[in-house]
Amino acid sequence: MTHLDGIVKAKTKRSKRFLESREPKLIEGLKSSMIIKGGNTSETVSQALKDVYALKKPNAVLYKKKNMVRPFEDSTALEFFSKKTDCSLFLFGSHNKKRPNNLIFGRMFDFHVLDMFELGIEKFVSLKDVKKDKCPEGTKPLLVFAGELFETDREHQRLRNLLTDFFCGPRVSAVRLAGLEHVLHFTALEGKIYMRSYKVLLKKSGCRTPRIELEDMGPSFDFVMRRSHMASDDLYKTAHRQPRGPKKKKNISHDAFGTRFGRLHMQKQNLDKLQTRKMKGLRKRRGEETADTAETPEAKTQRTDE
Repeated sequence: MTHLDGIVKAKTKRSKRFLESREPKLIEGLKSSMIIKGGNTSETVSQALKDVYALKKPNAVLYKKKNMVRPFEDSTALEFFSKKTDCSLFLFGSHNKKRPNNLIFGRMFDFHVLDMFELGIEKFVSLKDVKKDKCPEGTKPLLVFAGELFETDREHQRLRNLLTDFFCGPRVSAVRLAGLEHVLHFTALEGKIYMRSYKVLLKKSGCRTPRIELEDMGPSFDFVMRRSHMASDDLYKTAHRQPRGPKKKKNISHDAFGTRFGRLHMQKQNLDKLQTRKMKGLRKRRGEETADTAETPEAKTQRTDE
């Protein structure tokens, strides 16, 4: 790839396919997350990052090495990692004396930080501490938000939107009942945010609809809100703006196999004046022409009246 006046041009087909995959799309694909460990982390933060990565697999990238990054002071490194891995969501973990056991949830717009929320871990139960069956990898969770703060407070509303974006998983048109295996429950109460993870158990109920039970499978967090960085209303509206789709071409349709069909509208034609193609095979030979001319006078003499 070559850089000319800030424009990247592809030289090979492989680089062309790479640039096309990074172009903005009308229908947004599945969002990926990058999980980053800070320069100084505790055992609680490290295990929390691994557990969140286990919930996000396979749509997540885990950075195992330490990175000296301070997102609220300078987000340049996060924007570089986002552009490198094509991830629009991030989770950053750090630990220090002033802010112990710290997690920062955030998201990007056009490879620049849009929103960030710093949550402190007060209580944590890991996946490995709960000795029960887990959900399969890549299971789409059911998100539940409880608490008045998620409806009234602007900061909690934006946090709810961010958590939905972070944990929602792939977008599907329909979900079968047996596919609802995982529930993530968030509760905002008395200035704290409680996150619980449950596995859905379908029990026999004696009727068509099964009886549902929730079993704690971990991880569980007790968060306290610390710092936040929210985008302005104008930038937030710009991030939600959807581009116009391509204009629909008239009289063109596709079947189930992707075959393209076109319809043409023509004026009424007079078939009597239609010029057909002259073929050599339809021409008469010279011998046949003389035989026809010789037979015609005899036929006329035989038809005379007696």
